[in-house]
Amino acid sequence: MSYRFLFDLALILISTKLFGLVTRKFQMTQVVGALLAGLIFGPAVFNILHETVFLSQLAELGVIVMMFSAGMGTNLEDLKKSGGSGFVVALCGVVVPLIAGFVIAWAFTRGQADASFLKNVFIGVILTATSVSITVETLEEMGKLSTKVGNVILAAAIIDDVLGLVALTVVTSLAGSDVNVLVVLAKIVLFFVAVMVVGFVVKRGFNWYAARKGNQNLRRYPIVAFVICLLFAFCAEEFFGMADIIGAFAAGVIIAQTSKCEYILPKFQPVQYLFLTPIFFASIGIKVELPPMSMQIILLSVCFVLAAVFSKVIGCGVGAKLCKCTGRESMQIGVGMVCRGEVALIVANKGLAVGLMPQLFFGPVIIMVVFCSILTPVLLKLAFRSSKGEVDATYQPTAVAERYQELEQLEALSDRILTGDSLPGCNSSDDAPSHQ
Repeated sequence: MSYRFLFDLALILISTKLFGLVTRKFQMTQVVGALLAGLIFGPAVFNILHETVFLSQLAELGVIVMMFSAGMGTNLEDLKKSGGSGFVVALCGVVVPLIAGFVIAWAFTRGQADASFLKNVFIGVILTATSVSITVETLEEMGKLSTKVGNVILAAAIIDDVLGLVALTVVTSLAGSDVNVLVVLAKIVLFFVAVMVVGFVVKRGFNWYAARKGNQNLRRYPIVAFVICLLFAFCAEEFFGMADIIGAFAAGVIIAQTSKCEYILPKFQPVQYLFLTPIFFASIGIKVELPPMSMQIILLSVCFVLAAVFSKVIGCGVGAKLCKCTGRESMQIGVGMVCRGEVALIVANKGLAVGLMPQLFFGPVIIMVVFCSILTPVLLKLAFRSSKGEVDATYQPTAVAERYQELEQLEALSDRILTGDSLPGCNSSDDAPSHQ
């Protein structure tokens, strides 16, 4: 047995943290730092880290936990209240990038032996993704999360991710040989029906058991929730031909409707942010083997970045305009939806696994994600510059924004627990055997 994996893990964790701190100093997200760490220590630069089965499996578990947490951060009732404008903006923000990505892929692959309509569509699917976490973090730093524009961006980003995941499922399901489209669509419908039925039972059972135990915060709840997540991910992949991350996201949405969601969610954050998430993002960078920077690669990367920015600004801006937003608000919403991050990387990674992602496009996709993560804070500051120093008259707090703020408070509380700080009114009774 080789113990090289211990060195690999140590290098990944320390490098992603150090690079994350550096990128944070430049007002970029730590996702960018983790990507850069994987790129620099992987085959693309120093060739120290390499893709292994163990790292790949850990990365897959990491993305499952990420999507499970994203599902727990999504509340269906909140989406219904903000849903009208958010849905229109998200729909336009999916259609326009999908077309743009398809056109770029067709232009660069036409005449090649392995070119196909489905692969071109898949490239468009990658461009549809908007990063909820990066968008929320940027708006929160600017103090614009609870404005009318912030609420629309937040709701649209959540719906955008759901639409993107559905598109991912459809395209990857059609990638197999001898696929019957009707059977694929039937499986997708059956999956969502099963999710609703099982979700109803799980929600009722979870809440009944919690009430029976006097609403104590038992440590068994996160374990049961994680088991549900893993089973949903397994069943989605094994029985319905869906991506496992869809099952994990659906499980998270179900747990979000239980009475113990706010207790369960912070329990996943230590293992997610300290271990699994850095490994996932670093593994994406490790997989990149940059080809010689030919004129074709440079041109493709430039086209990807331009398409990623302008397709969201135009698509989401038009959607906002249809919802009777002002020109300035439409521009702000469009710019706010530009950011790509974990979802785009997840989609690209899935495409690579099922043979829909040509290796030629993988490097440019990474470059696109990094550039969009860098550009979004800058563009948002420019979009909101005219209102600097003024009271924002569009302040309209909604349940969506309030929920994300509550979750951020829970994250801060979790950080205090991890650092060993004492908490007012807390004692060791939560760790007592009676809570097992």
